[in-house]
Amino acid sequence: MDTMRDRFAPVVSRLLDEDPRVAVVLAEIGADGFAEAARRHPGRVVNVGIREQLLVGAAAGLALTGLRPVVHTFASFLVERPFEQVKLDLGHQDAGAVLVSAAASFDWPAGGYTHMAPGDVALLDTLDGWTVHVPGHPDEAETLLRHAVAAGDDKVYVRLSLQSNGRALPVDGERFRTVREGRSGVVVAVGPMLDAVLAATEGLDVSVLYATTVRPFDGAALRRATAAAGANVVLVEPYLAGTSTAAANDALSEVPHRVLGLGVGRRELRRYGQVEEHVAAHGLDARSLRERIGGFVGAATSV
Repeated sequence: MDTMRDRFAPVVSRLLDEDPRVAVVLAEIGADGFAEAARRHPGRVVNVGIREQLLVGAAAGLALTGLRPVVHTFASFLVERPFEQVKLDLGHQDAGAVLVSAAASFDWPAGGYTHMAPGDVALLDTLDGWTVHVPGHPDEAETLLRHAVAAGDDKVYVRLSLQSNGRALPVDGERFRTVREGRSGVVVAVGPMLDAVLAATEGLDVSVLYATTVRPFDGAALRRATAAAGANVVLVEPYLAGTSTAAANDALSEVPHRVLGLGVGRRELRRYGQVEEHVAAHGLDARSLRERIGGFVGAATSV
């Protein structure tokens, strides 16, 4: 099966053909995938070289001329390194763009900590007005990329990952999807965490919501689910643990509730190993998740 990133260049190349507003801004990474598109659309595929601050600044300039820039590199170089430009050139100037990342939290362990970005969504949370998509399958990535580009002049972040669920589900770029119903708690699985969550909760009497658009946070879906299953909520996110706990707390502010945030821990793992080893070390494998989720829900139901 191809990866989310494998889909990126072909999908956006077709969007360049279909929409004269679309432009692509790159910082070397991924440039080969747009070589043919650059020949067809000179001036709308821009490679700024290894200059990540310029990457975002150039995108903002294109947006201010009326174009819809799609900006791509690894997450650590797209959100973290040029964060001042994301905050000012895009946010302060109210310039819309679609930021599309690769490498996610630890997709390329051999690259070291410089190429990891588990805090990307939490960092964007400090800014106003961002939509954040976290697809869990290449088909979902294609759908959400198209949603993002078509979203007027909005500021959108699409977080691509090598981690993927076994099959795609219908996604609409807005709402959480109910994939399992129960009566003893609600588990929100974000993007590529769904398969592990479904395996971890097999036989547990919990509802499972699937989230591929996490900002805006679908508080209405969470409230509906907790009304039927009780207000004990577990968030399983493929990035920094606790990133969405505040959003869940806000959604449930009028009812007594408990929230457990699971995700990538803050401690840096300095022996980089393989992706699967990082997943296990952060407790995001099915076995570890079952222990944490079962303990949390069991403690709630036994009180």
